[in-house]
Amino acid sequence: MKEWLRWALRRRGWDVHRYLPTLSPDAQMKALLGRLRIATVLDIGANTGQYGELLRAIGYRGRIVSFEPQASAHAGLTATAAADPLWDVAPRTALGDAPGTAHLNIAGNSASSSLLPMLDRHRDAAPASAYVGTEEVPVARLDTAAAAWRDSGPLHLKIDTQGFERQVIAGAPETIAAAASVQLEVSLVPLYERAVSFEVLLAEMGAAGLSLSALWPGFADPASGQLLQIEAIFARGP
Repeated sequence: MKEWLRWALRRRGWDVHRYLPTLSPDAQMKALLGRLRIATVLDIGANTGQYGELLRAIGYRGRIVSFEPQASAHAGLTATAAADPLWDVAPRTALGDAPGTAHLNIAGNSASSSLLPMLDRHRDAAPASAYVGTEEVPVARLDTAAAAWRDSGPLHLKIDTQGFERQVIAGAPETIAAAASVQLEVSLVPLYERAVSFEVLLAEMGAAGLSLSALWPGFADPASGQLLQIEAIFARGP
């Protein structure tokens, strides 16, 4: 009976399984934030605020500072955070290794927008992510943009910039040094031109004194089942 019910729910896009805290990304994140006594989360590539809403849902009550370059997403992010006095939205800007301006490629699904050209492997796996336009955005270094919040207690840094993670890191040595933990979205196969591999980012986090703490599945090819992106969590200490 249980298997029939589970099969019926899956046909409708739902699944039911036993909750195991040691295997739950949400439970692992809650434990990490608590263990490190995180007081401030820097959310780089916030889109409309999905990550901040997740943090609140798992019980995080500290400060959130969100950064988003896309104009429409930034407006949605501002609306999402408006009623939360401990959720700050930085001025609309992209983060990179040097200040200036750049053209942001706007994805049809918004969340896959990137400063890098998208490869066919990504579009084939997620047709709704195909680019539909561009907009000019200001670019700043994270060390400059986050200076006002960097010393406000133990810091967790989340970077989800669709292949542009290494450039963000290059512009953030002081912020990385101040972070107790770092969360990166990383690709297992090339999805954007000039994006670096997981192995490169793993080495750079190690050089910064951060050890791999958890890996969570992310974007997968719906046809083949191949995992294309993961969330990698790095932390200081044991």
